[in-house]
Amino acid sequence: MSPAKKKSKSFPPISECKSGEYESIAADLDGTMLLSRSSFPYFMLVAIEAGSLFRGLILLLSLPIVIIAYLFVSEALGIQILIYISFAGIKIRDIELVSRAVLPRFYAADVRKDSFEVFDKCKRKVVVTANPIVMVEPFVKDYLGGDKVLGTEIEVNPKTMKATGFVKKPGVLVGDLKRLAILKEFGEESPDLGLGDRTSDHDFMSICKEGYMVHETKTATTVPIERLKNRIIFHDGRLVQRPTPLNAIIIYLWLPFGFMLSIFRVYFNLPLPERFVRYTYEILGIHLTIRGHRPPPPSPGTPGNLYVLNHRTALDPIIIAIALGRKISCVTYSVSRLSRMLSPIPAVALTRDRAADAARMRKLLEKGDLVICPEGTTCREPYLLRFSALFAELSDRIVPVAMNCKQGMFNGTTVRGVKFWDPYFFFMNPRPSYEATFLDRLPEEMTVNGGGKTPIEVANYVQKVIGGVLGFECTELTRKDKYLLLGGNDGKVESINKSKSTE
Repeated sequence: MSPAKKKSKSFPPISECKSGEYESIAADLDGTMLLSRSSFPYFMLVAIEAGSLFRGLILLLSLPIVIIAYLFVSEALGIQILIYISFAGIKIRDIELVSRAVLPRFYAADVRKDSFEVFDKCKRKVVVTANPIVMVEPFVKDYLGGDKVLGTEIEVNPKTMKATGFVKKPGVLVGDLKRLAILKEFGEESPDLGLGDRTSDHDFMSICKEGYMVHETKTATTVPIERLKNRIIFHDGRLVQRPTPLNAIIIYLWLPFGFMLSIFRVYFNLPLPERFVRYTYEILGIHLTIRGHRPPPPSPGTPGNLYVLNHRTALDPIIIAIALGRKISCVTYSVSRLSRMLSPIPAVALTRDRAADAARMRKLLEKGDLVICPEGTTCREPYLLRFSALFAELSDRIVPVAMNCKQGMFNGTTVRGVKFWDPYFFFMNPRPSYEATFLDRLPEEMTVNGGGKTPIEVANYVQKVIGGVLGFECTELTRKDKYLLLGGNDGKVESINKSKSTE
């Protein structure tokens, strides 16, 4: 019997799949490789992060229409509506960046354990899905170890390089179109295994040598993220939680109240002395935890302390000032002039000219305390990026501070978005929290001038000490690595502006 004619509508559950290594596999994505059967949250992420909050709202309001079309007309029509609302008029580059920078973190938290274990044992791994290829391919290849994605191809206007919202022929890849795609990919040599979770997957599963159904069960679990093919260190996007329909409704109901609360939190505290802000923060629902010994201000005529922080958000230096109860200076690279003007503490712009920046920071230290974040950019996950060694050349009065924060609804950092809004998004969270742990000043033997250490040795030591307190893993990754992955540029202001102007 030829593969094209082989048909079956009864498949055993995946629990009956024999352990062992198979040559090839073709697996569905939603409900099969992923625990969730719905792709709505991921379309919502594209709509919001590549489009806007308004586009996301339109998609949410259209959900009843999508469900009716999916259940009572056709699966393909329901998915086509999702694609049109989420993609129409958006530049393909923006969709690609969101697929690489935002979606993998949410997909990775949803990978089904039993399916992944079977998938991972196969040599040739193919995912066949109704979702657009551009949306799922980065995750499938980089984190599941897939070799190929067979999915829906979106239509792009060649002049504007924007998605039209429609799909290329043969259409949304469901039912028999999945079977035809598998036949085209594998030819006469059928896949050893076929995994699916719904009756529309039977068409392609029936041409596989063995087929197994992945049923929805309460006992199904997700794979620990560290077991995937790559670690997720960098990611972008404003949303903290996966926007399921319920979460999305809560987010949009909270938005107007959250925005007004954020504005009040920012501008009520802005004129207040730092020693009072710690208490007003608590009144306004912002929880601060300060640990360790906080050094007193420098005596007149003596240089200030150099506070060296890991970087979580743009608020890090302000939190240090609040913890110390006094104004201190900080240095920054990529904050706008308006943000520096509105900053409650002196914020000095650096130029990335090593000699000029070092001279500027030495002058600031002569006047008082200074805060610096040698990672050069924020990192959301429990990792520390490589510490630039420049700070070790400036002073021996180095005080490491371990920073951490919790955000339940919105992320207060961005790569592709407008950085001016970062603090406002942080304060839009219902109950944000910040932790600052002051560590002992570096002993003289661990400094450049007093102990004869090299700047790199000092930087690595400080990174290790902060990482040990936080339980974070130290890496050699840099700001450039982050921006190349998430934004397609090297992170310099001129590069970011150039990439935006060419889009």
